[in-house]
Amino acid sequence: MGNAFEIATIIIGFLIVATASNRIAKYFPRIKLPIITGLLFIGILSGPFILNFLPKQSLKHLHFINETSLAFIAFAAGAELYLKELKGRMKSIKWMTFGQLFFTFGLSIAGILFFSNRIGFLSELEWPVKLAIALLIGTIFVTRSPASAIAVINEMRAKGPYTQTAIGVTVIKDVLVIVLFTICFSIAGALISNVPFDFWLVAILFGELCLSICIGFILGQVMNLVLGLRLGTMFKASCLVVLGYSIYLLAHLARIKSNSWFGFELYIEPLLICILGSFVVVNYGSNRREFTKIIELVVPTIYVLFYTLTGASVSLDVLAQAWSVALLFFIIRLVSMAIGAVIGGALGGDPMKINRFAWMPYVTQAGVAIGLVSVVSSKYPEWGPQFAAILIAVIVMNEILGPPLFKWFILMVGESHKKKELQHENRIQKAIIFGLEGQSLALARQLMDNDWIVKVVTRNEERAKLEYQGVDVRYVKELSLVELKRLKADKADAIVMMNKDEDNLKVCEIAYEHFGTRDLVVRVHERSFINKFHELGALIVEPTTVMVSLMDHLVRSPIATSLLLGMEKNHDTVDIEMQNHELHGVSLRDIQIPTDVIILATKRNQNTLISTGYTRLRLGDVLTVVGSIESIEKVRLKMENLDAPNFRQSRFTGKTISFKGKPIPTDPDLPT
Repeated sequence: MGNAFEIATIIIGFLIVATASNRIAKYFPRIKLPIITGLLFIGILSGPFILNFLPKQSLKHLHFINETSLAFIAFAAGAELYLKELKGRMKSIKWMTFGQLFFTFGLSIAGILFFSNRIGFLSELEWPVKLAIALLIGTIFVTRSPASAIAVINEMRAKGPYTQTAIGVTVIKDVLVIVLFTICFSIAGALISNVPFDFWLVAILFGELCLSICIGFILGQVMNLVLGLRLGTMFKASCLVVLGYSIYLLAHLARIKSNSWFGFELYIEPLLICILGSFVVVNYGSNRREFTKIIELVVPTIYVLFYTLTGASVSLDVLAQAWSVALLFFIIRLVSMAIGAVIGGALGGDPMKINRFAWMPYVTQAGVAIGLVSVVSSKYPEWGPQFAAILIAVIVMNEILGPPLFKWFILMVGESHKKKELQHENRIQKAIIFGLEGQSLALARQLMDNDWIVKVVTRNEERAKLEYQGVDVRYVKELSLVELKRLKADKADAIVMMNKDEDNLKVCEIAYEHFGTRDLVVRVHERSFINKFHELGALIVEPTTVMVSLMDHLVRSPIATSLLLGMEKNHDTVDIEMQNHELHGVSLRDIQIPTDVIILATKRNQNTLISTGYTRLRLGDVLTVVGSIESIEKVRLKMENLDAPNFRQSRFTGKTISFKGKPIPTDPDLPT
């Protein structure tokens, strides 16, 4: 009873520290450091060497949190390996993965062995043990952080072939490195235990790998069954957490039983099993979106627990003595990655001026790397603390230096759209509002808040001279073609008419005949004008009925109406034009989009289609998207091709779309 109370006290104390760590780490981005670094720092601060909030003897009771977190981090890594979105740059991804995996791994091992006699904890070990440790370090050096890569890509609004290659290599490499770690971990065990290499050892290693793969696919099917249950999301998330931890229990049980039954320890790799299980769910299951939703829901909490605990476990006394070794390892990794990137990029056909810097996207490390370090450290307590302290220091260096290098690479290859979109003329949304009154000014301000450039037009010269809190008000003598061209109304994406019906009709006719404006919006006062505006393709707002219609929808469907009107906090409804040629012909159900986004409709060739998962995208489709502002930006980044200056579409015929001079038919008879 006393032991259970002690463990419960330790867990509660750790949760309090983790909660504080989560709050404090959110301030680290303000000083240009990742949140993960903040979590590690607070963990180190709370650990046994500084504040001692988490004493050294208590950490062993928290090992189950570490294993549960590792399982879910593996789920998250496997969820990124969605094959249908990686096919566009598969040649470059394949060769860059080869370069990073083969050369980084091989050259790192060679470098560590070369300096082994000058490295404190390695110098006194026998040659087979040195080789075993070099194999494990080389494997850890290959790992990368998909979460960090995605965070940088989202922040920079990065899109383009090299960004796609970087995320593809990052995800695939993390899967392959777990396979590599499984093999090297078994070989290292044999080297350290002086087990001779013979046929039976190779057969055991091969059997362990095959068994891990089989269990991984079985886990994927079990996860699909859980996700298919008609139960709440939180309950399913809890089941997945338990499943992840049960894999570690199974691996532990397999080692014990195999030793007693067969005389040797059978090692199955829990991280490989969990990644393969996640891979099966994402690529071969029908519950991909719900699984992604659970990952997005649970992973932030998992990261807080895992990185705080990892920081508390760092042996600062060892690190203080071996910081120079950590710096040496850091340099060895960067050099080997640079060589691998040059060779891999050359084999993939990428230009040499890019290949020289192509290692920069792969510097950052995080969850998987730290997870592998903790596995090795707990397996070999004799030299494990020294091993862990040095490699965690290397990982922290990579975590600090990696994101800025990745950002610099994105800027260098011209695939950042963070600022370019606001500067590029044809990417700015422009609107002209005819009529100066309270409603038109309010509309102008709301559009300006959403990054539109707005002009309000009036024929009252005196009122046009007044100040209207930042709203650009222009004066025109008459509503003529010459005056509208002077206002650059022919360049506007939308024209809003809020004058008298006769004046509105005159502007609408000019815009229809001469400009082909995308959206014409008119406020109608007399119903006799409605048909005339309909014939001109205008969107009509009738004040006498719009309020009643709005109230009716709010009463009958308050949630949907609130979302569509943007009344929900941090939610919006926007139209996004599909310009990504690599998604042409792909079904909506086969695209990874945030789970809080809904694609309501698809406008194609002036026809509106109700979107389903089987709707196939075509270049030039305009998608009506509802969701959180952050998630909408992710969808916009995926759909838009901001690097396509040769992209053209006829607004009037809608018959042909061309990309870089190559026509792509958009036949309305194609299956949707």
